[in-house]
Order: sequence, then C-alpha cells, then structure tokens
Amino acid sequence: MTRKIKIGKITIGGGERIAVQSMTNTPTKDADATLAQLSTLEKAGCDIARCSVPDKESAEALKVITANCGMPIVADIHFDYRLAIAAADAGAAKIRINPGNIGDKSKVDYLARYLKERNIPIRIGVNGGSLEKQYASMPLDDAMVASALGHARLLEECDFTDIAISVKSSDVRTTISAYRKLSAQCDYPLHIGVTEAGIYEKGLIKSAIGIGSLLCDGIGDTVRVSLTGDPVREVHAAREILKAVGLYEGTYAEVVSCPTCARTCIDVAGIASEMQEYAETLDKKIKIAVMGCVVNGIGESQGCDVGVAGGKDKSAIFRGGRIVRVVPNGEIIAALKEEINAL
Repeated sequence: MTRKIKIGKITIGGGERIAVQSMTNTPTKDADATLAQLSTLEKAGCDIARCSVPDKESAEALKVITANCGMPIVADIHFDYRLAIAAADAGAAKIRINPGNIGDKSKVDYLARYLKERNIPIRIGVNGGSLEKQYASMPLDDAMVASALGHARLLEECDFTDIAISVKSSDVRTTISAYRKLSAQCDYPLHIGVTEAGIYEKGLIKSAIGIGSLLCDGIGDTVRVSLTGDPVREVHAAREILKAVGLYEGTYAEVVSCPTCARTCIDVAGIASEMQEYAETLDKKIKIAVMGCVVNGIGESQGCDVGVAGGKDKSAIFRGGRIVRVVPNGEIIAALKEEINAL
C-alpha cells in the first residue's frame, strides 16, 4: 500500500480512488485559452491538470488560472527552481520537477523547505529520454528506477517526503518493468502512464497495455494517458482504461457487442452504436449486450443486465441471462430501451 498525499482537494495513494490527470497544451501565459481548455477537461472527468511553466509570464498567468479553475493545478518545472517557487506562490497544488536538474543541493533544499511549509507535494518525473549520464550503462528500466530513487533521496535529505513518482518510457515493456521494480522498492504514490504514446489510435493501444497491465498488478495511484492532440481525448481514454479493469468508481452504462460472423442477421454495429449513444445519457450502472446470434450470444452475456441475441427475422431480448421476449428485428432498439428503463 502506498502512502497518501494531498494535491489540493484530491488525495492519491493509500487505496484512494485512482485520479485521472491530463495536461494543457495551450500557452500557459495565455490564461484565457488555458482556462477554456481546463474547463473542457474538467467537464470530461479530469481530476488533476498539469500546466507547463517555462517562464515568468506563465508563472504570473498561473495566479489567474488557479483562482478560476476547479481542479488542482500541477506546475511543470524544469531547470529553474525560482519558477517552482513562483508557481507555488501562484496557487499550484503540486510541483513536477526532476530535483537533479534544478541546480545544486542548496537550491533543492531551499525549494523543498519552501514547499513543505505550504504543504505542496512534489512529483518526481523521470522520463526514459532524459536520464542523467551516470545511468547510461544500465538497462533503461533499471536506470529510470535508480534515477527516481536518487531524486527521492535528495528530497528526503531535505526532510521532504510529500512525494509522488513517475518513471515513464515510450516503450511499453520498459515502462511496465520500471514501475514494477519501483513499486517493490518504495511506498510513494505512483503516477503511471506511457510517455509520448503518439496519435490517438496507436497511443491509446500502447497506453491501454501499459497502464492496464500496471493497474491489474495493483500498481498506480493516478494515471495520465499521453496522446498527441486534444487532451480531452486523454481523459476519455483514461476513464475507459479504468472501466476496462474494473477500477472506475463512477456510475456508467456499458455496452458490449460481438465482432459478428456469417451467422449474424442483424446490424450489430448500428444497434451497438445507437445503444452506446443512449447509454451515455443514463445515470445508472448497467451492462447492455448486443449479440449477433442466439448460438452462444446469451451465454456469453450472462453478466449483462439487458441484451439482444439476433435472429433472421426476430430477435431474443434477454435480462439477466433469460429470454423475456422475442421481437421483430425492426423493434430491437425500442425493446432494449424499454427493458433498460424498467430496471
């Protein structure tokens, strides 16, 4: 079990709900544009958002952003510890740094004490593409773990333990291995993800494998799906990954459907698509099945609350694994909605 840390109003670690994170890609110094994007992220279900703070103008804009955003804001800092201090003063709920790249130990010590006085945690963010030279001869997973724990020791020597850690690579196997090794060596909460995963489809597959594998191992306290493009898609993807591994705690309706075969006599794809749209309007936890035939459709959907098993002219509507009625194929959607509404 990892230890708990607070990021504004959100607590991660120690068995708390897994938080979904994303990151803005607007210029942070443009407070209006950044706030607009943060609003869409929050509406999509984001819990924590990160903003880059590359300069003084961005740190200044962060004051407006944190004052007008409902989510905790993480300030992403590189090299200049003074920007981390400015971000903390601007209302950042967490600072993401690599302690090794912000200067000598005196600067790390000053920043750690400054943040400790204000109860602001630090995320040590290690990426496979930007490791220190002393780890060059090591396998990448071991190198990332060594780097992360080395950074953690720097903070611990400053009496700072309000820490979260990430060890991300763009390689899925390396990422999984690094987090497994890190999890065995520390109890700090872990922020998990596959970095630089890519454009939506390929990036989603890599993220689902990497993040999903770790979550199934019981590893991970907060997640970010890193996709090129609109960050709202990252939030949707993270929620779907959490749902797929049974760790999403919100109320939602799920639609499952078969891949179809030569026995299929109904428009499975069309019906499933329409039912998915309908499911998104529901405020109940329910599982809906759209199956192409009765050969094994009902049996494979035993865990579903409501479903259809298609036939040539008529189809079986079932609830809890039992057929409750048979309807003409043109009435499938209406019948499914009636059964769902009756639950």
